Amino acid sequence: MIERRIASKVKKALKRQAAVAILGPRQVGKTTLARSLADHENAVYLDLEWPEDRQKLIDPAFFLSRYADRLVILDEIHRVPEIFQPMRRIIDDGRRQGKGVGRFLILGSASIDLLKQSGETLAGRIEYIEMEGLDCLEIESGQKALTQLWMRGGFPDSYLATSDEDSVSHRRNFIRTYLERDVPQFGPRIPSGTLERLWTMVAHSQGGLLNAADLGRSLSITGKTINSYLDLLCDLLLLRRLPPYFANTKKRLVKSPKVYVRDSGLLHALLGIADFEQLAGHPVIGSSWEGFVIENILSAAPDSTRASFYRTSAGAEVDLLLELPGQTKPWAIEIKQGSVPKASRGFHESIKELKPEKAFILYGGDDSYPLSNSIEATSLRMFCKGLKRV
Repeated sequence: MIERRIASKVKKALKRQAAVAILGPRQVGKTTLARSLADHENAVYLDLEWPEDRQKLIDPAFFLSRYADRLVILDEIHRVPEIFQPMRRIIDDGRRQGKGVGRFLILGSASIDLLKQSGETLAGRIEYIEMEGLDCLEIESGQKALTQLWMRGGFPDSYLATSDEDSVSHRRNFIRTYLERDVPQFGPRIPSGTLERLWTMVAHSQGGLLNAADLGRSLSITGKTINSYLDLLCDLLLLRRLPPYFANTKKRLVKSPKVYVRDSGLLHALLGIADFEQLAGHPVIGSSWEGFVIENILSAAPDSTRASFYRTSAGAEVDLLLELPGQTKPWAIEIKQGSVPKASRGFHESIKELKPEKAFILYGGDDSYPLSNSIEATSLRMFCKGLKRV
């Protein structure tokens, strides 16, 4: 199995905070990571999807107090929301006794309930870490592996499947499970057919500007309801809303966010694209690559990085702006799917307007070289390696 870089991040967090929460979609690898940590840390592991483990927490204060000297890992924490209050008391008691870090590791398939339940109860006692799928720095090098990651997405079972057919089957089952089982756990009852159509409509317009009213008319529901459904899919870490960048300029700026299906493999499954040959001939190929690149970049970016896009009504555009911590000017990125990088006129105009710290064309090749005094062409892997060193 591929070694996940996030493991070291979790270990460091446990050394400075009493509780650490790993948030991420189902099947992204949270449980595998937690079980590996449990083996190395002599931890107590409870899977709260199992009735036997939930039974142990009928009196959570009594059970957890017995393991004051060991890390306790609680998987699918939303199943037992009443546990947060006892956890707070145990953490505070431990701090008074000199053990204020590394008490609990909690896992959840979404940010919603964890943030709601722990936001106030464990304030100042918990650190959140989002776990994405595999990224370009966690797989073997080479265009073949990168193309497979793009096509199949970052869920480990999908990426590592023995065939494209098995990978597609995995992703389709994932989609069906979320619609029929997981969504009802986290939000109000939503017809699975309606949510699937909405999810698919977003996939067809991957990277497009959000127009909730148009989506609502297509599904015969209100724009307000559409926004609530999109909120749910974003909280489940399945969609990303990329906000517009607001600069001090006299130009008319686009104010609507862009919406992406976060995992490229799920995007392709929703659109019925089974292999790269089909993707190569599909209109979504450019926006699929764009979303794939954005997710990989944000996975490698430092904590507290702010991401946005820039677009004016006159056509000036930047696909991705990164506001890195400690820097006053953003990095501007244009994303090209082909092997020949060429900056668009709109990108040149945006650079003149925004005066970014750095400007890049991320393209499908392997090399890195300057295109001009202000723009550098680079590959996705090389850019992400550089970003990790910032």
